[in-house]
Amino acid sequence: MSQRPYSPLSFCCALFIPLLSIHHVYASTSSTSSPQVQTLNTKPDIINPKLPPRTLSSSKKFEGSSDLVNLRYHMGPVLSSAPINIYLIWYGRWANSQKLLIKDFINSISPSTVAAKPSVSDWWRTVSLYTDQTGANVSRSILIAGEYADSAYSHGTGLTRLTIQQVIASAVRSAPFPVDHKNGIYLILTSQDVTMQDFCRAVCGFHYFTFPSMVGYTLPYAWVGNSGKQCPEVCAYPFAVPGYMGGGGPGALKPPNGDVGVDGMISVIGHELAELSSNPLVNAWYAGEDPTAPTEIGDLCEGLYGTGGGGGYIGQVMRDRKGRTFNLNGRRGRKFLVQWIWSPELKACAGPNALD
Repeated sequence: MSQRPYSPLSFCCALFIPLLSIHHVYASTSSTSSPQVQTLNTKPDIINPKLPPRTLSSSKKFEGSSDLVNLRYHMGPVLSSAPINIYLIWYGRWANSQKLLIKDFINSISPSTVAAKPSVSDWWRTVSLYTDQTGANVSRSILIAGEYADSAYSHGTGLTRLTIQQVIASAVRSAPFPVDHKNGIYLILTSQDVTMQDFCRAVCGFHYFTFPSMVGYTLPYAWVGNSGKQCPEVCAYPFAVPGYMGGGGPGALKPPNGDVGVDGMISVIGHELAELSSNPLVNAWYAGEDPTAPTEIGDLCEGLYGTGGGGGYIGQVMRDRKGRTFNLNGRRGRKFLVQWIWSPELKACAGPNALD
């Protein structure tokens, strides 16, 4: 449910910190008829580096391993109404360039986005395969419907799972954000100087829903933190590697946009958005018998970015002429490294950069 610091996390919908592996990546590029897409290299290298395991990692999920997976539908809703509305809450101090990078990723999800292949929109197609009991699919269209900047740290620089709901309540009252409990996602992003309960130790991000007693409504939300200063080797892996390596092992991969913390957040944000859309109230798609600690469609593929991932390998990904590593293309020529998602059709982790 949440993205963990490469290890499973307690509490529903947290992205535990797993070892990311990379799946297949296409070396295809956009056509010259699309001026918005500018690729650095029409023939990027394909690499499958073997890296040291993440700190706190306990992931044993490898590409194509479906024998022990019992992902089931529990009759709850998915976010099928179009578009899925994202309400961004920027908590703390954020540079405009960081905000733009994250928004470019989110705005790359919808199928109308002009981008080279393999694209972020193609990646989301796997998420859209999940349906509710009426057969309605998770929407392929995502819209940033509102933004709220809490640069005054209204609830301090140390947050908990409960105070994060107070941050949402403040945003709903002040933004003003609408109360959108049918197809809205409230995404709280905390800057690198903000600590969060279990951050770096057990989670890199998590999702859940608000309590009416705290916010007044039941609203699906996700939180992701910038680990750039606190624990990049945990939550921005593989763009940073554990310090104990001491330069003696494989080096960190070069982030595609030059910002270790925010580039690391991108994959966590994708993980949480995928799980929130397919399991917004923790009663839809997940594996396991405990709904308070489910294994969801992102958890099953933590550490996988391309074909051949697993056993310390992140999978086959692309590297441009400047050495920047990525597996997906987005709008405005952006490149991203994002984990794969469990496919209900293939019964395996899948991504558009798959080579087979």
